[in-house]
Amino acid sequence: MRRVVDGVSKVVLATSLLMCSGCAVVAVTGAVVTVAATVVSTGVKATGAVIGAVIPDSED
Repeated sequence: MRRVVDGVSKVVLATSLLMCSGCAVVAVTGAVVTVAATVVSTGVKATGAVIGAVIPDSED
């Protein structure tokens, strides 16, 4: 009976570790996507500001 309990304990532990590592991968991937989106958004805003400063407004 002790061998069965040890075997089940190892399976539960291994399954828990795999599930937690999967969550960590998803969390890290989500963070990378968020950072990338922020960098792109900031770059677009900065480019728009530079273009707005270089090209004068037409005064009709």
